Amino acid sequence: MELSKVVNQNSTLKHKKEYSPLKEFWKNWRRQKTAFWASFFILLLILIAIIGPYIAPYDPYKPDYNALLQGPSKHHIAGTDEYGRDIFSRLLFGARISLSVSFLSVFLGAICGTVLGLISGYFGGWLDRLIMRSSDVMFAFPDILLAIAIIAILGPGLTNVVIAVSIFSVPSFARLVRGATLEAKETVFVEAAKSMGASHFRIMFQHILPETLGSLIVFVSMRIGTAILAASSLSFLGLGASPESPDWGAMLSLGRDYLGTSTHIVMMPGIAIFLTVLAFNIIGDGLRDVLDPKTKNE
Repeated sequence: MELSKVVNQNSTLKHKKEYSPLKEFWKNWRRQKTAFWASFFILLLILIAIIGPYIAPYDPYKPDYNALLQGPSKHHIAGTDEYGRDIFSRLLFGARISLSVSFLSVFLGAICGTVLGLISGYFGGWLDRLIMRSSDVMFAFPDILLAIAIIAILGPGLTNVVIAVSIFSVPSFARLVRGATLEAKETVFVEAAKSMGASHFRIMFQHILPETLGSLIVFVSMRIGTAILAASSLSFLGLGASPESPDWGAMLSLGRDYLGTSTHIVMMPGIAIFLTVLAFNIIGDGLRDVLDPKTKNE
């Protein structure tokens, strides 16, 4: 009997050692077929953003007045624009601009919103009221309208687009983290940390913050798609990237005058934006199913 108990205990310990959260996530992630392939598309897009300038068949800024408004062909697989520039090459360069702007703006907004949400949910009182009422004021404005107002103050340009998109992302992250903090601070391990004299900083960032990471990762993945749309919309309005830049939104803006004659000028960047935003939204849904404990229990 004692020998069998020892064997069972050893097998249990071995099983615990073999368990890996990363392996568990990978196993569950592969079951999300649509999200799994969407993640491959995004990885491919990130790779294109990195190596795009090295594999582009043409200079995206150099005009070719002998190839104006040409449709897709073997020489220009996505056609050319009104200046004869190769659209496929411009799409490759534009991937770097769109992804870098969206990733940077979302992560800046996530950092600021997470800190504010932790402070609001943990301390409560007048700090909570101040942060949440300020967020309510910002929620009263549509995202794109708020971004336009910010850029009207700061001036056009990609740097200011990043600032504007990150600012209107802050309230969403703050509210999300605040709700998770209100739940986490009532748990036993947080109460135990308080009784042991842990500092507020340590409790917030070592005990409460890890409990919010699952929801944060899901929201970040979905918010990137929103940021791409917002950045493209601002460039379309002439408030973001310069018109000659191979930004997807700027390409849409320049091509709108040729909708009746050369639809490929608008169609190609439009498809790129659509597929990228769709892929991020699908990944967000898949991550929610894998990481959200409430979804797992349903």
